[in-house]
Formats: sequence, structure tokens, C-alpha cells
Amino acid sequence: MVQQVSEERDTAPPERTDGPQPAPRRAWPMLGLATAGFAVNFWAWALLSPLGPRFKESLGLTSFEQSLLVAVPVVVGSLGRIPVGALTDRYGGRVMFPLVSAATIVPVLYVGLAGHSSLAALLAGGFLLGIGGTSFAVGVPFVNAWFPPERRGLAIGVFGMGMGGTAISALSTVRLVDAYGTAAPFLITAAVLAVYAVAAALLLRDEPGRAVPTEPLARRLASTLRLGTTWQASALYAVAFGGYVAFSVYLPTYLKTGYGLTQADAANRMAGFVLLAVAMRPVGGWLSDRIGPVRVVSGTLVVVLAAALVQSSTPALTPVGTAAFLALAAALGAGSGAVFALVALLAPANRLGSVTGVVGAAGGLGGFVPPLVMGSLYGTYGSYALGLLLLGAVAAAALTYTGTRLRRTAGGR
Repeated sequence: MVQQVSEERDTAPPERTDGPQPAPRRAWPMLGLATAGFAVNFWAWALLSPLGPRFKESLGLTSFEQSLLVAVPVVVGSLGRIPVGALTDRYGGRVMFPLVSAATIVPVLYVGLAGHSSLAALLAGGFLLGIGGTSFAVGVPFVNAWFPPERRGLAIGVFGMGMGGTAISALSTVRLVDAYGTAAPFLITAAVLAVYAVAAALLLRDEPGRAVPTEPLARRLASTLRLGTTWQASALYAVAFGGYVAFSVYLPTYLKTGYGLTQADAANRMAGFVLLAVAMRPVGGWLSDRIGPVRVVSGTLVVVLAAALVQSSTPALTPVGTAAFLALAAALGAGSGAVFALVALLAPANRLGSVTGVVGAAGGLGGFVPPLVMGSLYGTYGSYALGLLLLGAVAAAALTYTGTRLRRTAGGR
């Protein structure tokens, strides 16, 4: 009974007695370092996506095989967030950020130097590249511990801008390969990862009052899976961040196949999609601090539903198609920020890393499935319309859930 009461107190939002509290002076530099680490690891995580069309041509891949190639790092990085988030609860970001960054160097060098001669080699390299995607589960509890509750939505939203590492990959990878060969972007990324790993080991500090769990890892994961907040946030993040990941890895293929764009033009447009989503993520967190995350999530799902329905008719890319994709980017970015504002509001402080790991895994898995579905549907029907209609249906279901059960759980916030 004592444990149950303690858990209920942990899950309840703290009372605000003195108005908004300022963040500690060191919180913002720590946020900046964490965001940089997230960006660098996501850069590595997304290296295969811009090269997907090139590997399809050079290796004679089918549409499904190409989709599988760019999706494998997503699913591994997603599932890996569960143990990495739990380990971050125990050991802190000061240990885990350098460790994850250093571990990601190995597959980056493997793919760049030897692992791009066959589909099997690329899948093996992509599997290990998923390590970089686990960095998200390190950063959220690390950042959350440094900021007072009323500023966590904005802080975690700013940290989430690190997903812009995928834009760095989109803008630079193809150009570097064309200019200097296949190994070039991988060698550069490995060097940046090494620099960051050393800098993080020297400069990162965990918040002194950080809650450190004492339970064994398996027991903590089991208790995390029993929290209603874990599953509610996971479902929403699978739609919001999963949609972002799916488009960020599959958009070059979609634009090249559906609209006949060149590989470079498609990669540039993907970068624009990513940058807008990145910019909107802290906006979603900031709005959540002020009007509540449930309202923000609901609004973004309305936009996703409308944009998916518009794009399902494959309108002209200029201006309607571009507007639809930009609306999707803005809504998915803001929605991702709002979901983690909800997590910061409802999850127990000493389990935030574990909850983040599970929710982050759900978001990544949400991004793994759509590229496979889109590639399969296009291969069968020669159209992406059905895939976009499915996205609209999922958004509608999530909107219904958010406006009913989740609103009651969060007290209308």
C-alpha cells in the first residue's frame, strides 16, 4: 500500500505554489549539448535514406527491398530505446550519451567502407546504425531532470529539434557521394560522432537531484509497461513521430517515383520537410506548457487528417502537393513535441527514461511500418493513394481517442 501511494504521488503533476520556477543556470548549456548529441546521432541514423534510390538502381532492388533498407535502422533504433531508456534512468545521460555516440561509429564506418556492396551487407549495417536512433531515449530524461515542470514542454521540444540531424543527412549525403565517393559522408559522420563522444564525456553533467531508481532493470521495465501513461503516449507518438520518420525516410522515393523528380531535388524537398517539422517541435512543446498537450495533439491530428486526404488524390506538386506536405510536416513536428510534454506531465520522474524508451520505440515502429506499406502498395497498384488514406484513417482514430479517454486522463489539459 505504501508503495502504491508513493507511485501515485510520483505520477501526479507537482503543485505550483510559487508560480513558474526558473531553470538552473546550467540547464540551458546541458540542453544545448544534449540537442547537439541527438542531432549527430540522428544524422548517422539517417545516412541510408538519401541513398536508397541509388542503391535501388545499382543493386537492382525491388520497391519493397528499397523500403526495407531504409526502414531497418528505424525499427532497430526504436526497439533499442527501451533498454537504453531504462539504462539512462540508472546511469544518467553523462554516461549514456558518450557511450551511444561511440558505439554508433562502428556501423557508420562499416557501411561506408565495406557494407554497401550487397543488400545483405546494407541490411546488416542498417541494423547496427539503429544504435544512433536510441539517443532520443537518453536525452529526454536527461533534459527533463534539469528543468522545472512548467518549462519541460519547451525544453523537451527544443531537444527534439535534434531530429533535424536527418536534414543534415538529406542535404549532404548525396552531394558528398557525388563529389568524393560513397565513403565520404560516412567518414565525416564518424569523425563528428567521435568529437561529440569526447566532448560529452568531458562536459555533460547530470542534474544533481536526479531521481535514480534502485529496482532491477527487468522489474522497472515491467512496472513501466503497467502504467497507463506509457501506452496512451505510445499510441499517439506512433502516429505523430512515426509519421514524421516515415516521411523523412521515404519522401525521396515517393517524390522520385510519384512525381519524377531527380534524386537531388527529392532529397532537398525532404530536407525542407524535416526542417519545418524540427522547427515546429518546440512550438508544440511551448504551446503544451500554455494550453495543455491534449489540445495541441488534437489540433495537430486534425491537420494530419486533412493533409493526408488532400495528398491522397496526388495533386500537382505545385502548389497543392507542396502545401499538403508542409502542413503534414508542421503538424507532425508540433504533435511530437506535444506528446512528450504529456509524458513529462504524467510519467513518474524516476521512470521517465523507461517510459521515454517505450514511447520512443512506439514512435520509431510507427515510422517503420508505413514505408513498407507504401512500397508494397505502389508495387501492387502503381499509386500511393491508398497508403495516404490509411494515414488519414489512423489520424482520425487517434483524434477520437485523444478527445475522449485521454482528455479525461489528463484532466482536460
